[in-house]
Amino acid sequence: MFYHLYEYLDHAGIKIPGVGLFQYISFRAGFAMIASLIISTIIGKSIIRRLQLKQIGEIVRDLGLEGQMQKKGTPTMGGLIILAAMLIPTLLFAKLNNIYVILILISTVWLGMIGFLDDYIKVFKKNKAGLAGKFKIVGQIGIGLVVGCTLYFHKDVKVREFRTVDPQQTAQSTQWIPVVNDTTNTLEYRDKKSMMTTLPFIKTHEFNYESVLKIFGLNPKSAAMWAWLIFIPAVIFIITAVSNGANMTDGLDGLATGTSAIIGIVIAIFAYVSGNAIFADYLQIMFIPDIGELVIFGAAFVGACIGFLWYNAYPAQVFMGDTGSLSLGGIIAVMAIMVRKELLLPMLCGIFVIENLSVVMQVGYFKFLKKRKGLEFAQTHRLFKMAPLHHHYQKKNMHETKIVTRFWIVGLMLAVLTIITLKMR
Repeated sequence: MFYHLYEYLDHAGIKIPGVGLFQYISFRAGFAMIASLIISTIIGKSIIRRLQLKQIGEIVRDLGLEGQMQKKGTPTMGGLIILAAMLIPTLLFAKLNNIYVILILISTVWLGMIGFLDDYIKVFKKNKAGLAGKFKIVGQIGIGLVVGCTLYFHKDVKVREFRTVDPQQTAQSTQWIPVVNDTTNTLEYRDKKSMMTTLPFIKTHEFNYESVLKIFGLNPKSAAMWAWLIFIPAVIFIITAVSNGANMTDGLDGLATGTSAIIGIVIAIFAYVSGNAIFADYLQIMFIPDIGELVIFGAAFVGACIGFLWYNAYPAQVFMGDTGSLSLGGIIAVMAIMVRKELLLPMLCGIFVIENLSVVMQVGYFKFLKKRKGLEFAQTHRLFKMAPLHHHYQKKNMHETKIVTRFWIVGLMLAVLTIITLKMR
């Protein structure tokens, strides 16, 4: 809103001191983070009070974990605080006709609705199972289709290529456009549709979804035409996996919130450098026109998570519920796909991956032992004391705050390593 106000005043020739600052992404991102912190800490208090008055509390099953039953009745659906703290600053400070901003807003509302329905059924219908898993998957597939189709088919989703040419040849080029303010008159650019994404640890640093089809003998033209058959299912899988990974991680006070904040900072950095021609050229990564606006949402995302920690840190005064956890994971996935860093998610979201993997390993190992040595043996010889992994450490009598802090440290290490991969080839 403020960016469009600046544009209107600028076109009208009205000069107001300080308004020109709204043209800068860094300025708007800073204010978006401040606004999200204020919303989540101040407005969050009133939302928690309303949740308490309506007795919207967590239903806790006794799993024999230390301090678990003390959390019974703690207000849940606190994800509404996070959603408000992300959406309002974005609407205020972002460029609202930007395709990436529009798509991330749609994704946030969509995923928030899935989580809200799950929490509503748990709290008001007194059904601990919540929304049936198949309906969650359908909702996640739905937003995956929307995101995948938009990024593949929308005309404004492009990458920019640069080249250096002989000054005498620049005028003869029709597809390539001379770079403004280039004193050498040798630099040109063009925007093109591309299914290229970032692949870490290799020299070219890029992977094209079209190359998968070329393996099956398709020529380049046919591969480009049918690349959506690979890209869209990949988008659906990534969104579903990361969303459920964050949901699985949300089991201790502040764990999912703090981990998501760390991940959000990294993706916001990726959005900034990918949308800046100078940084993109220095890091030798793709320059994505207009992706810089995603930094405003990323800043609001981080601010919302940090602000929510004010109430969600141990001992938690409110839980985010699936309204928050499903949304956070899905949003992280969508942002990563937009900045073409989705193949870095297994590293960046390592905590989510480990938590999910611990459940898969626990179930698989239990079934294996049950088949080989019987139910009684399998029940007494589990791979972990309890899954997901954070409950395993609780069973080992490790205090909740120590577990959360150590997971944050690991998450921070993974985040730094992910950023370093931009220069590792």
